[in-house]
Amino acid sequence: MTAESSHATTQPAAPLQRFVARYTGYRYSGMTPGVHRGLPAPYLAVIISRGEPTRLTRMADPGQAPGEFMSLVGGLHTRTAEITHDGSLAGVQLDLTPAGARSLLGFPSSELGAHTVSLEDVLGSDARELAGRVAEAPDWTSLFATLDQLLLRRVGRAPEAEMPVVRAWDLILRGGGVAPVSEIAREVGWSRRHLGERFLGEYGVTVKEASRITRFHGSRRLLQAQRGIRIAEVAAATGYCDQAHMAREWREFAGCSPSTWLGTEELLFIQDSGDPDMETEE
Repeated sequence: MTAESSHATTQPAAPLQRFVARYTGYRYSGMTPGVHRGLPAPYLAVIISRGEPTRLTRMADPGQAPGEFMSLVGGLHTRTAEITHDGSLAGVQLDLTPAGARSLLGFPSSELGAHTVSLEDVLGSDARELAGRVAEAPDWTSLFATLDQLLLRRVGRAPEAEMPVVRAWDLILRGGGVAPVSEIAREVGWSRRHLGERFLGEYGVTVKEASRITRFHGSRRLLQAQRGIRIAEVAAATGYCDQAHMAREWREFAGCSPSTWLGTEELLFIQDSGDPDMETEE
């Protein structure tokens, strides 16, 4: 069978952009069967399959049993998940911000933790309608318009988090995860201890973990954006002390070195790369 792939990445409608960083549609067939790593990122992942279910053979939460999902939402996590595939995958992924968890799902991301659950268990009939409409969409543009339409109906399901906590999260993301916890606490006007308690209660990860996830995510995006860039250059550009520091973080978060990851089939998974503005490939 000839290998074929198609993908498209875009931002949602303007009123949704605080809640969803990007949409990514993907369709692969005839690829070599294998395992895809679901790496830590500063977003919750919503995945809706178009065809075969997503088969998670290793969960981000080590206490959770493997499972299959036609649609799922996975929380913030510090350990890699593993998706086993037979060479064919099709679906759409939404990168949901913690603000989006409250507004669209109706609860803070801490309630989900690192767990992965069926989207239907969270959204009920809205998830079934979403899956049906996604399956029927004739092209990427129609699919993304459908997502906009259905998600806009759900905005405002829960009030926003406390402003200092929101501000702390924004400082971490905008600073690439480099700022010390003490500096973030000073910026939001809370003690380090109080910020730590409120932050963990809202997001389910500590301030330090959120910073490490953000820095790791930045290094992964840079590796993908600039193929052939030296690992040491990536480490310096994304706030690591040195290349060895970055390598240790990668072994913990990804289970392998950056070089090993770059040499695997991971780069076939275009939904993990690209900027959140419209790009398509057939």
